[in-house]
Amino acid sequence: MAMHRLSLLRPLLCQVLVVRSPLMVNSRVSAPLLYPNTPTSYPAACTRLYATKKAKAKAKGQSAKVNINSALVEDIISLDELKGEMTAVLNALKDDFTRNLSIRTQSGALDHIVVTTQDGKFPLNQLGQVSMKSPQLIMVNMSSFPEATAAVARALRESSMNLNPEVDGTIIKVPVPKVTREHRENLAKLAKQFGNKAKDSLRRVRSNAVTQVKKTKDAQSEDTLRLVEKQIQQMADNMALDIDKQLAAKTKELLG
Repeated sequence: MAMHRLSLLRPLLCQVLVVRSPLMVNSRVSAPLLYPNTPTSYPAACTRLYATKKAKAKAKGQSAKVNINSALVEDIISLDELKGEMTAVLNALKDDFTRNLSIRTQSGALDHIVVTTQDGKFPLNQLGQVSMKSPQLIMVNMSSFPEATAAVARALRESSMNLNPEVDGTIIKVPVPKVTREHRENLAKLAKQFGNKAKDSLRRVRSNAVTQVKKTKDAQSEDTLRLVEKQIQQMADNMALDIDKQLAAKTKELLG
């Protein structure tokens, strides 16, 4: 008898739950309540519509995005200049990859090696004439600046290109190293170091921007500053993703 009463009361319980939770299923079916001859309706199921984790994450990401008109906050910070600084970090990373992480050493790969001399620092191609004598040998003619020969040889040896230069008067012979698996892995590790250095630079740019924004707290509302800081963080996150993409592509290229 008790079980029979409970079965009769269950539809009423579902109706009460529907009133309290607007996220219930809206489909309804006809069914008898306490009086069998009285037509009525109640929810087919008292189940909440829970969003999946993926949908929640997507919704959260969408709600967090901001897009401030830079002209409206130029008295707080120049978002265009900030974007330029962040882009410069990415371009510096690309430059590091191009200069230091070439699988096969070619004459052009030596041009931008920085040589430290008594008169300052110079790109190698400003001190010597670089040429490819054969697929296995690069020559650097130092006749124009013979006094910098030793410095150039040292810079070549200390580069990340696995070079072992040989000095013959004003001529530096640079044997092209064989591409071994170990060499590829070492270059991939170096690529990761360059990527981490770029992210450190990006964090400094973001931190400096946030500090600049906070200096205007006496002239701006908290909501405005919070929104600008969120925009800065969003810009930094997007640039960090670009850094990761560059690193992933370079690592794939290096490891083959």
